[in-house]
Amino acid sequence: MRSRNDLWARLLVLLSMTLIASLSQALPSDRDQPIKITADSAVRNEQTGETRYEGSVELTQGSLHIEADLLTLYQNDGAADGLITATGTPATLQQTPQEGKAPIKAAAHRIAYDQKGDKVTLTENARIEQDGAIVTGATIDYVLSQQRVTANSDQTTGQGTGQRVEMIIPPSAMERPKNPDS
Repeated sequence: MRSRNDLWARLLVLLSMTLIASLSQALPSDRDQPIKITADSAVRNEQTGETRYEGSVELTQGSLHIEADLLTLYQNDGAADGLITATGTPATLQQTPQEGKAPIKAAAHRIAYDQKGDKVTLTENARIEQDGAIVTGATIDYVLSQQRVTANSDQTTGQGTGQRVEMIIPPSAMERPKNPDS
């Protein structure tokens, strides 16, 4: 029985590493760091390819830090085209994009990372913040490979509760670099 539990524990770690490694589009050293997940419980369902971590879940890998009430990893047929979802009130994600840059902080009731589509989707009270710039909305999609952010109000999602897209741009972001020749 002990060897079977050890096998499950190794499988959970291996699946987590496979799915999250490509999410780390930030510091190159993040991908080389071990993944640590702590939770009150973890359950793996081989038939559905789902691993659920519940209760004060924390995931760290280098500068990547995710906190959630529930973290679910999906992997089908052993392929690395999985989905990671984190839910909470709110679930949070923080990661340093480059050495010397301020961390990106994201929060929403649901954060989903689609590895195959290379996209992070924040749903319900979504918020992304970096260097004083803030984007909020009902949903925010971030396509990693294109570095494209799309924010939507709940009017576009059909929920209609009044949450609109809001952007706060700090004055420092509006400054133009000085030309050394002038």
